[in-house]
Amino acid sequence: MTKLPLPFLKNPLPLLILLLISIPFRVNSQSQNTEQAILLGLKQQWGDLPFIQSWNSSSSPCKWPEIECTEGSVTGIVLSNINITRKIPSTICDLKNLTTLDLSWNYIPGEFPTALYNCSKLQYLDLSGNYFVGPIPEDIYRIQTLQYIDLGANNFSGNIPKGIGNLTELRELKLYQNQFNGTWPKEIGNLAKLENLSMPYNNKFVPTALPEEFGRLRKLTYLWMTSSNLIGQIPDYFSNFPSLEHLDLARNNLVGTIPSGLFLIKSLKFVSLFANRLSGEIPSSIEASLSLESFDVSANNLNGSIPEGVGKLRNLTVLLLFENQLTGEIPKSIGQLPLIDFQVFTNKLSGTLPPELGMYSKFEAFDVSGNQLSGQLPEHLCDGGALQGLVAFSNNLSGEVPKWVGNCPTLRTVQLQGNNFSGEVPSGLWTLFSLSTLMLGDNLFSGGLPSKLASNLSRVEIRNNRFSGEIPVGISSWVQLVVFDASNNLLSGKIPVELTSLSHLVSLFLGGNQLSGELPSEIISWKLLTTLDLSRNKLSGQIPGVIGSLPHLNYLDLSHNQFSGEIPSEFSNLMLISLNLSYNQLSGKIPDQLNNLEYENSFLNNSNLCVGSPILDLPSCYTKTLDSNNNKMHSNYLAMILVLVLVVLLVTVLLSLYKLSNYRRKKHQRNLATWKLTSFQRLNFTDLNILSNLTENNIIGSGGSGKVYRIPIDHPGSFGYFAPEYAYITKVNEKIDVYSFGIVLLELVTGREPNDENMNLAEWALQHSSDGKSIIDALDDEIKEPCYLEEMTMVFKLGLKCTSRLPANRPSMREVLQILCWCSPPKAYTIKEMGSNLDVAPLLGSVSSNYKINRENVDSLV
Repeated sequence: MTKLPLPFLKNPLPLLILLLISIPFRVNSQSQNTEQAILLGLKQQWGDLPFIQSWNSSSSPCKWPEIECTEGSVTGIVLSNINITRKIPSTICDLKNLTTLDLSWNYIPGEFPTALYNCSKLQYLDLSGNYFVGPIPEDIYRIQTLQYIDLGANNFSGNIPKGIGNLTELRELKLYQNQFNGTWPKEIGNLAKLENLSMPYNNKFVPTALPEEFGRLRKLTYLWMTSSNLIGQIPDYFSNFPSLEHLDLARNNLVGTIPSGLFLIKSLKFVSLFANRLSGEIPSSIEASLSLESFDVSANNLNGSIPEGVGKLRNLTVLLLFENQLTGEIPKSIGQLPLIDFQVFTNKLSGTLPPELGMYSKFEAFDVSGNQLSGQLPEHLCDGGALQGLVAFSNNLSGEVPKWVGNCPTLRTVQLQGNNFSGEVPSGLWTLFSLSTLMLGDNLFSGGLPSKLASNLSRVEIRNNRFSGEIPVGISSWVQLVVFDASNNLLSGKIPVELTSLSHLVSLFLGGNQLSGELPSEIISWKLLTTLDLSRNKLSGQIPGVIGSLPHLNYLDLSHNQFSGEIPSEFSNLMLISLNLSYNQLSGKIPDQLNNLEYENSFLNNSNLCVGSPILDLPSCYTKTLDSNNNKMHSNYLAMILVLVLVVLLVTVLLSLYKLSNYRRKKHQRNLATWKLTSFQRLNFTDLNILSNLTENNIIGSGGSGKVYRIPIDHPGSFGYFAPEYAYITKVNEKIDVYSFGIVLLELVTGREPNDENMNLAEWALQHSSDGKSIIDALDDEIKEPCYLEEMTMVFKLGLKCTSRLPANRPSMREVLQILCWCSPPKAYTIKEMGSNLDVAPLLGSVSSNYKINRENVDSLV
């Protein structure tokens, strides 16, 4: 046993004091040990996360960076964004002095952790950005000490509980971006101490007006309810919020006017009413809101003019009034504001831009597009050295673009299209380091294209101007270019091959210029190109086949040029959405993949183009590689057909005269031997040759007007027989000889005898067709060639039509000749020039000039 020193025995008071002082340290030591054990248990239950490796038994929790302590006791845990994936352990409330718990932006699952009800001193709770689901419990008010709660960016659903209104100590309530699908509880109006109410991006709420009870939130400084399905008008009670600084009701369906009393709040700094359906004018009382820094009422239906009093808002840095119906001029006083962001586009503003704009500002964004403004651009917009966007398109601005535009290094986009600017573009504008978009179209700019372009410039649009000269070879330095539109200018010369080296180019528009010469036969790097428009120029030569190798090309327009030759076969590889090769001098066969109705207007006014099959409204192709023998064969075919026509006509005349002479005889069959045949030219046969062969053995067909006989004759150029069935009928009409001609056509294309296999040729052909058999199978194998199948098929059909049993269904000989001309190749029209002994060119020329021979006409006949 230790003996105490004598002084302590004589005077025990110092000992007592020492003992009393040591007691708290022992208690704190025990408390820290307990809290350390609780926290290490949490670490283990959360999976020993690597982000909290500093938690160990060899150090005090108050030294851990994620832990807050007061007087040696743990009062706060801040574990934001450390990948917690498990639920909150109930042991966390064993930390009896815990007032702050921040577990935001993790992956904590499950429903609201009701175990937190046991944290009796909890004041600050942030569970935002997790995976919580289900409703917020109605008895959440059991955490009576809460002053701050953030449950935003989760998947809470259902109603916001009325019990939230019983958290009487609450100062900040944040429930943004959840899946609530009920209504706003009016009980929120009971939170008399509430300063911050943030409920934006809850667009699944039932459309609801702001509750009147919210008018009791007199201490509110921050109200954020963007995209919360709000309807109705903006309540007047906001003017009774003396401390309101931030009001954001954007992206709702609010209607009516902006309350004028809103701007009587002296503390108001931020107002956003963007994208509602507000109407009326901007209240003139806005000039009283001298603390206002940001004012956004864009995308509404506001009308009237911009109040002059806006110029008194000396703290205003953001003024967004775009997409309304505002009229009148921009107040000159606005030029004296310290604006950073000024956007009034898509209104009906007129007049000139205040010349002082930019003198007192550090503009970053300036957008006055889509108005009726006139005059010149102000000289001081870039004085602040921060301007990134100069957007003034679709106005009536004029004059030259100020030189400062080419010396403003911070510019990222310049959009001045659709004005009346003239003169040359400031040289420095092409090469501004930060510039990525340059849009100058629809103006009166002149001058040439630069050889060098800013390395970051990806979009250049200068269409509908007066730029001239050649495309510079230095265009290869425009390495980041994605879109280049220089259509409808005065550019001339050839398209340099260097243009094809732009590897990022997606869209190229050069139509409507004076470019000439041939296209580059080599494409260096257009791997991303989707759109190529070179229309309305003077380009010539053949279309390079390499264009067909562009893997992503969707739109191709080469129309209104002087291209010649054939369409490259490589075009069959393209998956084109739009193709236009019209108004050129192209010839030859269109690739089969392009021969469909999707491209019916893609080849207009190319007189020498043709198709392999009649899908597009273009003539059918004939091979261009036929030798002289094949050409002669075509000529012979045509000559034979013409001879047949002449023979039939001759026989018709002869038989008509014969019938006329016999009409006077009462019994012509008794006097057949005395028939008289009048010949109009020297023939080597007589009427006896005809009459002696009118026997059953020579029948080759029959129709509605009588029988058809084959009659052997000896006549130069004939085919060895005539058809005069007409001796046994009493009427003569123009359809009688058509039947005979039809038999001739069928005999020509089938190679069959007229009375073969116990069936006349007309009946056999009709049965073959009626049985659904292929016409190609009926064609003569000796003359059947792939390149003539379409024509032979057409002649077969014509033969069927001519041998119809009813004469009324037979075509006229004029129609027959029209069809045969359509079936003939173009060179058949020049028989006379090819040295043929038959002078048939005038006849065919007459026919081709009087009749528009096309597939539609032919189909209607056969």
